[in-house]
Amino acid sequence: MSSLTYRFQQARADERLAVLEGFHALKHALRFGAEIELVAAADPEALEQLALELAPDLSGRFRALAGTPVAAERLRTLVPHMPYTRVLAIARRPPFDPDALRAERGSGPIVLLERPRVLGNIGAVVRVASAAEAAGVVTTGVHEPWDPAVLRSAAGLHFSLPVGRDDDFAAAVAAEPDGRPLLALDPEGEVLDPATLPSDAVLAFGTERHGLSDALLACADARLRLPMRAGVSSLNLATAVAAVLFAWRLGVGR
Repeated sequence: MSSLTYRFQQARADERLAVLEGFHALKHALRFGAEIELVAAADPEALEQLALELAPDLSGRFRALAGTPVAAERLRTLVPHMPYTRVLAIARRPPFDPDALRAERGSGPIVLLERPRVLGNIGAVVRVASAAEAAGVVTTGVHEPWDPAVLRSAAGLHFSLPVGRDDDFAAAVAAEPDGRPLLALDPEGEVLDPATLPSDAVLAFGTERHGLSDALLACADARLRLPMRAGVSSLNLATAVAAVLFAWRLGVGR
C-alpha cells in the first residue's frame, strides 16, 4: 500500500480529519480558513487556472498546495467517486462545541436535524445553512455529518459554520430556561410567520417520512409548518430547511 493510499484511508477513519473531493470543496475549505494537510491533484496547473476563473481570491494557493501531479489513475483508487476536477484533499476538522454554539445568541438560528437518513441531504442542508448565515447545523442519529459524501454534497462549506453531531442537543436546549427557543417544524403546527421567527431559534427538522420524534415535539416551545398546496405531503429535507431559513433571513431584512 502506498503512503498516499494509507493517508486517505486513515483520514476517512479519523474523526479529526475531513476528506475533500473536488475543486469546490477545497475552494470553500480554503476560503473559510481550513487547515489543509494534503492536496493531491492530477493537473495542478489546470487547477490553478480554474481558481483564477472561479476563485481569484485564492489565486496561487492551489498550485502551491498541490505540488507534484498525481496520476488520475492513482487518484481513482483513493475515493469511491472521482471528482471531474481531479483533485482531492485532507483537512483538519475544526472543533465542535455544542455548549458554545447554544450559548452564542447573536449568530442566527441553529438547524437541528433529527436522525437524517440521506447523506446528500445533510450536505445540502449544510450548504443552504451557510448561504443563509445560520449559526450552525447539528445532527442526531447514526450518520456522521462530516462523512466524505456529506462534504461532497455541501461543497466543503462545513468550514464556514459549526457542524457536528449531538444526540442530546434538543434536551439541552429545552433544559435552559433562558436559552434559545426550540421550534419544531411539524405539519400540525401553526403557519410560519417570517416576521415573528426568532433569530436565535433552534429549528428542528425530522425525516420526510416520519417527521420529528414525540420526545422532541414534547419539549419544543412551538410547532410551525410551511404553508403548502393541499395534497402535497412533504418537502425534501434540504428544501424545507432552505424555505424556513430564507423566510427568516428575508423576514429580518438581512
